[in-house]
Amino acid sequence: MPQPPDEQDPRPETDPETDGRTPPESLDPAEDAYAPEPGQFEDTSLTPVEEAPVAAPPPAPPPAPPAATRDDPGGGGGEEDDEDDGMLRMSFLDHLEELRARLIRALMGVGVAFAACIFFADFLWDKVRQPAAQALTELGYPEDLAQITPTEAFAIIWVKLPVLAALFLASPWVVYQAWSFISPGLYKRERRMAMPFIFSTAGLFVLGGSFAYFVAFRFGLVFLLGIGGDKGVRPLISLTEYFDLFVNVVLGIALVFQLPVLIFFLTLLRIASPSFLIRNSRYAILLIVVAAAIITPTPDVMNLTLFAAPMILLYFVGVFASYLLVLSREGKRFPWGKVLFIIGSIALVFAAGAYMAMSVYEMKWIWEWPFLVKR
Repeated sequence: MPQPPDEQDPRPETDPETDGRTPPESLDPAEDAYAPEPGQFEDTSLTPVEEAPVAAPPPAPPPAPPAATRDDPGGGGGEEDDEDDGMLRMSFLDHLEELRARLIRALMGVGVAFAACIFFADFLWDKVRQPAAQALTELGYPEDLAQITPTEAFAIIWVKLPVLAALFLASPWVVYQAWSFISPGLYKRERRMAMPFIFSTAGLFVLGGSFAYFVAFRFGLVFLLGIGGDKGVRPLISLTEYFDLFVNVVLGIALVFQLPVLIFFLTLLRIASPSFLIRNSRYAILLIVVAAAIITPTPDVMNLTLFAAPMILLYFVGVFASYLLVLSREGKRFPWGKVLFIIGSIALVFAAGAYMAMSVYEMKWIWEWPFLVKR
């Protein structure tokens, strides 16, 4: 119902969008009673708080070492621990016990070989007396040896000779026992050389004995027995004297042929190096000649050369083995293909020369020095 003009609402009309409120853009800060004065609520006694530097996080703790094992008592890892893998730690008494066990096993092997050699004692003695029979025959003397005492023949033919043959026959087993004693103290990569070490050591031992029997001892015996031939001296050789000389020459040269193995071990223990060995080779050759003069049963130059030349060659073979060991440590490889090609070419040239000597110059081949002789 419309109101009369006198009773109308005195409030001004408002915009429906603002609903009677004053819009913000129409406010005047100067007229606003609630507007704070500049600096009214500012406290000059307070200073801005500086931000504390953020501390760096603590470093992560190192990883815990792996648990110790039987093969690696100290724990740890890495390349060095891989090399130490399998190394045994033994006390001094344990080493003595291990040495005792290895010596007993080596002697047992020699004993088995001795029992086998007794059955071939006659055959072995026939081979041992052959150099003396050949030398005496060449000089025009009877080939028989003299027995001075009643037990001399039994002691030499049935005891000493089988023992000597057993040492050569059981040499691989003895070398294996020696390697088994020292191998627990070697690195894993060094224990891989067990088979090459055993075969090379035993092979050089047998090769040295063969060289002494077929070359050195025969030439030395002919020289020694022929010294007094034109002076009215007739040789009378006893079994003991002959066999003692035979053992000294054969075992002496067989042990000298271990020179490459000795050089290899010196390099393995870092006592020597290939450069050191080459640099001092002249002194080594001098010592080899002196040793050959002591071992040689004759004082002539020919037999001295026969002893010294193989020893000098073995020295440089040991230097070459030392060089191969150093290359293996440095992770390098030796050019075997080129070297074998050169060696094969040289062997082919020598074979062609020997064929020409036999076909053109009418020479024949014999299995003893100088190998090529006139027909």
